Formats: sequence, structure tokens, C-alpha cells
Amino acid sequence: MGWHGHLQLHYRRDGERTVGDDRHHGPLRVLKALHPEGPAVCHHVLVHPPGGFVGGDRLDVDLHVDAGAHALVTTPGANRFYRSAGDAAVQQVHAEVGAGGRLEWLPLETIAYSGCLAENRLIVTLADGAEAIGWDLLALGLPAAGEPFERGCVLQHLELPGRWLERGRVAADDRTLLDGSLGFAGHRVLATLWFAAGSPVDAARRDALLAAARFDEAPAALPQGATAPNDRVVVLRLLAPRVEPALQRLRQVWGAWRRLAWGRAPHLPRVWRT
Repeated sequence: MGWHGHLQLHYRRDGERTVGDDRHHGPLRVLKALHPEGPAVCHHVLVHPPGGFVGGDRLDVDLHVDAGAHALVTTPGANRFYRSAGDAAVQQVHAEVGAGGRLEWLPLETIAYSGCLAENRLIVTLADGAEAIGWDLLALGLPAAGEPFERGCVLQHLELPGRWLERGRVAADDRTLLDGSLGFAGHRVLATLWFAAGSPVDAARRDALLAAARFDEAPAALPQGATAPNDRVVVLRLLAPRVEPALQRLRQVWGAWRRLAWGRAPHLPRVWRT
């Protein structure tokens, strides 16, 4: 039997200030609420002292951003799915953003160790006028440390109900996917950055977001592409041999999108620099 952790996050507007409230059952909790760029944006850093999941563990995060509030949620380090003896380890995040609210979901990378059985799910529901930016960064194994991803599988699920669904199963024995030229081509880091809105995004604004994601400062060694699958979603996907160049690229485009979409300069959480 694994453990079941549950974290509730609620962001509300109090005058000009976004206030973040939290309740937890289990080890995942909020390290601290910060307002480094002024009262309007609440930064929450989530910490998970065990450092990862084993088979049978489950973690649920329920997140609600009230109308007009703005939350940025991140982590101080990598999440890890360790080897499983038979049961899957599951992390599921449900986020709801009210009218005019903004959410930035920016956890650091997830590492899938060889032998893991993992499910990583994110579901975001946006009211009219709500917007969100988020990313997902998956590292398969630790090849630089001589620990390649040779067994197990990871289920990735990213969903905006009724608007966008990305769901894929990455199995260690699927060599065509992992090493084929039409798959990951030997790369072991997969990254997705997305911008989503609860209302249609006008074409000029959407084109500007796409242009920022396709800007020619992108490292040539990282296969990547940006698209708008519909009028409420813009997506950047990329592959990399290591986490660092992928994360650097995500931060670059996230900063550009933040300026374009919301008129806010990128404010890197301090925990990323420690």
C-alpha cells in the first residue's frame, strides 16, 4: 500500500492583493507564499519532502483561482517517479480558474526512473476571460549518470476539457518511439509549454504568441515546433538530450508570452536560483 496525499490551494482577491490559502493531508505542502512582484501576484512554492513517488503512491492537487486573482505555482526541485513493484504511482492536478483569473503552473522537471509505472495528469478548466500558462517537462531516466530508461512506462495527460487533450503513453520497450526519426530520435527529455484561454484569443494576439515561440534565438540542436490547435490554445513542444537546455528554452518563451499576453515582465521565482 502506498500513501495518498492531498493538497488544496485557493487563491482569492483581497483588494489589490492575491491571497493564497492552502490545506494539506500528507507530505506535499506550501513552503511559503511570496509576492516578489507586488501584491497582485501570489507565488507559491510547493515542497514534497519524500522527493518522489513509488508504486501505489497517489498525490492529488485541487487548485482554484478566484475571479481576478493571479497565482504562480512552482517547485524547488525535480519530482521523481521511482521503480514500481507492480502498482502505478499517480499525480493528478485539477485546476479551475475563474473569470479574469490567471494561473501559471511551472513545476520543475519530472524524472521517470527506469522501472517506474507512472501517471502524470493535469486538468485545467478556464472560465470566460480566464487565462493560464503552464509547462510539463519529463526526463526519461538519468542517462548521464549511467541509468537509462530501460523498463517501465509513463502516462502523460494534459487536458483543457472540451478544448484540448494530449494523452500519451511512453513505454521503455517502444524503441520506435524512443529512438526512431519520427519519434524522440534518441532524446530523453520531452517538454510542452502552453498558453490557454477560457475565451477565444484574437488572431493577432495568437500570431504574436506563436511568433515568440518560433523566434530564431531557439537553439538549433533542440527539435521543436509551435502550433495553435484552436482559437484558445497555443502550444510549444520540444525535445532535448538534457533537462537544462529544455528548461532554459521554456523559461525564455514563458517570459515572452508573459509580456505579450499580460504586459508583465518575467519574474523568475527566487527558488529557481538556489
